[in-house]
Amino acid sequence: MTYQETIDFLYARLPMFSRIGSMAIKKDLTNTRILCERLGNPEKRFRTIHVAGTNGKGSTSHMLAAILQSAGYKTGLYTSPHLHDFRERIKVNGQMAHESFVVDFTEKTSSWLDEIEPSFFEITVAMAFSYFAEAQVDVAVIEVGLGGRLDSTNVITPELSVITNIGWDHMNILGDRLELIAGEKAGIIKDRVPVVIGETQAETKHVFIEKAAAHLSPIVFADQQRFVNEWEYDNHLLKAEVGDHVHTDHVKYELDLAGIYQLKNLVTVLEAAHQLNLKGWKISQEHIQLGLRHAKKLTGLHGRWEVISQDPLLVTDVGHNVDGMKQILAQLEFTAYDQLHMVVGMVKDKDIDKVLALLPTHAIYYFTRANIPRALDEQTLLTKATALGLKGASYSNVNSAIANAKNAASKKDLILVCGSVFLVGEVKR
Repeated sequence: MTYQETIDFLYARLPMFSRIGSMAIKKDLTNTRILCERLGNPEKRFRTIHVAGTNGKGSTSHMLAAILQSAGYKTGLYTSPHLHDFRERIKVNGQMAHESFVVDFTEKTSSWLDEIEPSFFEITVAMAFSYFAEAQVDVAVIEVGLGGRLDSTNVITPELSVITNIGWDHMNILGDRLELIAGEKAGIIKDRVPVVIGETQAETKHVFIEKAAAHLSPIVFADQQRFVNEWEYDNHLLKAEVGDHVHTDHVKYELDLAGIYQLKNLVTVLEAAHQLNLKGWKISQEHIQLGLRHAKKLTGLHGRWEVISQDPLLVTDVGHNVDGMKQILAQLEFTAYDQLHMVVGMVKDKDIDKVLALLPTHAIYYFTRANIPRALDEQTLLTKATALGLKGASYSNVNSAIANAKNAASKKDLILVCGSVFLVGEVKR
């Protein structure tokens, strides 16, 4: 098979959450363990850092990977979903997995599919572990796909566990209370493995403390150790001065991930790097500075308040749930523009009404959909939005919506594409 034929085969043959939703989820780790055993347990041949959370886990994973690369470690990075190319999920030092590896791995494991009946995500996780083992990485940053306890990535025993925050997302799968969602995320905590919690939340703090105690795992809440003293957002760059509660000196950082919401992730990443150093890793301030300043370049990250073009300003952001949309709206307050044009598409299993209720009524809307079965059709989205006082029209695909927005916009306007990772992935560059 060619690479494209291989990808088409994987999409067509395996249940895929991004396309069909919760029906694709296998609610235990059996399949992943079987796959790993048949592959010789590649996940045991390199060190790992495990990252979970409702929002920010992707950015946090990429920043940690960039810092580790800057420190001279050969670094694997597993994230999901991808935006443009399947191989974005599996990278080593910022370079995507080779097409030939994806083809060879698929051909090698295709005879197991009828017997094991794995999901798309389970095969992808096993593929990533095999790639990292063959590449002989020093460490791999592994982002949880969904939840934590039953996520396919949860077969690893990492050097460090990181949980960014807890918010409202995937409630139909993870639970309808923050404590229940936190319990699922806390499932990545392993015996005696340190865990960093990014944000202290009254409803969930006790869940993490109790889980860590049960596993004899040292636990630290990043926002109780460090704080952003000052910050500046200028010309799509984020500069921050960070202090801690032990030392009087403050350290300045510059991030190429410019979303203001990255300030929370920054504190989490800095504490994670500190915990790794306590375990004997060699990560200097210079490595941290370099990694944060060039995270996008080093890891190939896209879709986090990403400027696509100017005049008018076109920005994409993968924010798609209530907390993510609140962060986007906060970013808008610090962005200069005359008129806001919002290209919005969502998937059916999100809390659509609550997200729409947050959107500003002064914007002009272009409602559309991603080309996946899970996507909410654009006309239904328009109807829901109109009932909430939002004004706009519907379009059959995101690029048609963007073209219409560009035709209507002046040079000083802002066009923002958001609401779905899959929608952002279909934006032509």
